[in-house]
Amino acid sequence: MGKLDLNKKQKRESLLNTAFHLFLTNGIQKTTISDIVKEAGVAKGTFYLYFKDKYDIRNKLVSYKASQLFSAAIQALEQEKIEVIDDQIIFIADYVVDRLTEDKSLLKFLSKNLGWGVFKSALISPSSSDDANVYDSYLQLIAASGCEFAEPELMLFLIIELVGSAIYNSILYEEPVPIQELKPHLYDTIGYIIKSHKK
Repeated sequence: MGKLDLNKKQKRESLLNTAFHLFLTNGIQKTTISDIVKEAGVAKGTFYLYFKDKYDIRNKLVSYKASQLFSAAIQALEQEKIEVIDDQIIFIADYVVDRLTEDKSLLKFLSKNLGWGVFKSALISPSSSDDANVYDSYLQLIAASGCEFAEPELMLFLIIELVGSAIYNSILYEEPVPIQELKPHLYDTIGYIIKSHKK
């Protein structure tokens, strides 16, 4: 990567990180583009090189954060000796749950803003060429498993929706039970989803 490209990447990441901080601190409605560029230390014109408006940066930020989270989970999986696809998917889910338990602000941000359309965009069409294509990694796991699956995208959708909806109250409010108590039930259910999609 040349110096110019590196500089562009750093400016984009600075804008994303600044927007994330301001969205968490002030809320999206009370955060302006002027606030973001001032805190990031860039000109307003620089913002418009990367983003259309603050809702575009929010969507790209959701995509960026989700892509980072799932890429880290897949990298962690590569360090393990897990060969069965069911266990690989549950490992990834557990990694994500643990990171969101550690970073409740990220959990709140993603839960408020992460619809399937934005999430699918994060997985299939990363917000920049530097972001990993997580969906390709998922399809590679399935291909390497030696198993055939009916509708793997639908299977992924069901798992993501299940995990996202089940963990929020459990992590933040320990309702209906604390997350450690919920995990075995959650992962058993993921196992059933996977089995029901195997041909």
